[in-house]
Amino acid sequence: MVRGWLGVVAVAIGTFTVVTSEMMPVGLLTPMGEALNVAEGTAGLTLTITGLVAALSSPLLVSALGRFDRRAVLCGLMLVLVLGNLGAAFASDFGVMFLARVLVGIGMGGVWAVAAGIAVRLVPAGSVGPATSLIFSGIAVASVLGIPAGAYVGALAGWRAAFVAAAALAFLVVLAMAVLLPRLPAERPVPLGGVLRLCGEPRVRTGLVVVAALVTGHFAAYTYVRPVLEEVSGAGAGMIGTLLLVYGVAGVCGNFVSGAGARRSPRVTLLVISAVLAATVLLLPLVGGSLLVAGVLMAVWGLTYGGVSVSTQTWVLASSPDAREAASSLFVGVFNGAIALGALVGGRAADGVGLTAAMWVGGALAVAALPAAATGRAPVSGRF
Repeated sequence: MVRGWLGVVAVAIGTFTVVTSEMMPVGLLTPMGEALNVAEGTAGLTLTITGLVAALSSPLLVSALGRFDRRAVLCGLMLVLVLGNLGAAFASDFGVMFLARVLVGIGMGGVWAVAAGIAVRLVPAGSVGPATSLIFSGIAVASVLGIPAGAYVGALAGWRAAFVAAAALAFLVVLAMAVLLPRLPAERPVPLGGVLRLCGEPRVRTGLVVVAALVTGHFAAYTYVRPVLEEVSGAGAGMIGTLLLVYGVAGVCGNFVSGAGARRSPRVTLLVISAVLAATVLLLPLVGGSLLVAGVLMAVWGLTYGGVSVSTQTWVLASSPDAREAASSLFVGVFNGAIALGALVGGRAADGVGLTAAMWVGGALAVAALPAAATGRAPVSGRF
């Protein structure tokens, strides 16, 4: 019993580490771009490629690795993440950075997808729900704390040190998983066709549409939040780290508030998130000139986006309780495809029109999530 929960904690720290590694460039765009001699919009492609690789590899990995022990799979994928972060830390040019971020995408997409089916094999039946929520809280917390953590390490020791720190954490997670997880032989293969057929389930499909709109909109804007804050509010590197930390702390609160709400009604929770997120993103370039106002808006942004991953994951898993790993691989694919698309769209808007244009695009996409959440098929509750 105790070892099972320790294994759950190890997997939760693993999901935190992979998503933190994915999002690390957001808080480091300016110094990364300068060191690699590329524009900020081009530097943002380091997020795009990772998300795209994770989106494509997640369903394929779940299918291809279906017959292997899950402990070995998780440890192997975390080692891929170690290599990717070290490659990014020592990248001499954008081409090397690009290849390193491909490795991060493979490790991240695989770990996230496989983690969905782990809790049921580690804890008693009555504890599966809380244990699964704990595993996915690592993703939510990383979404809001990983970026400010990277920004702080980057400000203190340089952006390369932030990637070294991520690699070190990933290696510690490998050791923890190897020690704390029992052998987890494959239960049954998950054919790729079975994964893709879940897209035909109306409730799953609606959840995927909502997450696509919200995550694309968020990352169209948030990938470029550092240069936008520098331009609109005049914040320096230290203040940027503080604003991102405010965002992160609020996001952790949002994860647990929205998680509780999603267990009662995923639809209502996501309607509130969509409306508030859209308003916040659109207001930042208009009224964010004051550091105080910018701080308030970043807190609200964190509070709302902190609930996106737990709410949408709850929606999708509650819509397919008998195919969690397959549904999770689809969710990971759409989520990370949306990250890649958002970073790309935001970057094109930032480079072509101006930095604040990324905010307009992000806000418009968050607005688009409202009709999908309001009118699509939804699970009655978030219990799975």
